[in-house]
Amino acid sequence: MNKILLFMSKKIQELILDLKNLQNKKQAETSRRFFKTGLGEYGEGDIFWGIRVPVLRKVAQNYHYLKLDELKELLKNEVHEIRFIAIAILVEQYKVNYEIRDSAPRYKKAKKVEKNKIFNFYIKNSPLVNNWDLVDVSAPTIIGSHIYGLDKKILYTLWQKNNLWQKRIAIVANWYLIKKGELDDVFVLSLKAIHENHDLLHKASGWMLREAGKINKDRLISFLKVNKNNMPRVMLRYAIERFSKEERSVFLEKK
Repeated sequence: MNKILLFMSKKIQELILDLKNLQNKKQAETSRRFFKTGLGEYGEGDIFWGIRVPVLRKVAQNYHYLKLDELKELLKNEVHEIRFIAIAILVEQYKVNYEIRDSAPRYKKAKKVEKNKIFNFYIKNSPLVNNWDLVDVSAPTIIGSHIYGLDKKILYTLWQKNNLWQKRIAIVANWYLIKKGELDDVFVLSLKAIHENHDLLHKASGWMLREAGKINKDRLISFLKVNKNNMPRVMLRYAIERFSKEERSVFLEKK
């Protein structure tokens, strides 16, 4: 057995060995290209085993009872799929509490105190949520739903960090808020994103603006009229994706 595994809990050892048995070299190579793991790219050095998301979610079902300290060990792992499965479990635990009693799993809706623990754990370890897929499957639920109807200071705290992924968390967390009709923060953060230099923030902001437009198209149009000439092209294109061809041509036309 790998020496590193010997220092991990038995549950983590079992999970990692389960994943190792599912490795697919051809898919791993595809994933390395898709997630930009080359020198100087955003995913530089990330290791992939080539396991597809539906398979990871199926494996995760057997480990929903892992404790936060065990999930942290998984989040620190250099293998992308291991970090993904930790995130998938964390999201599920935010929604449902899992217990093992009499050798059988028990499920019940997570209580507020349990959600607070997961929220705080996620914030503390947010630098480990370090690729866009990890952010996108977790931020709306663990951050967005948690702060719905409450103060949104945490979004701006994350944005101020000098970390691409924490900034993306701040943006993508708005997906839940947008669906609930809370649109103010997505426009404020998108304005800040205009001045960032990474397309993963531009794409995320454009995506969230597009979603906000589904709720209030007039507000999106007002934002675009003021900012379209300063917006990165990819951000603008994402934001107007659901517009008619005629509407898109108006906003894409340069002065």
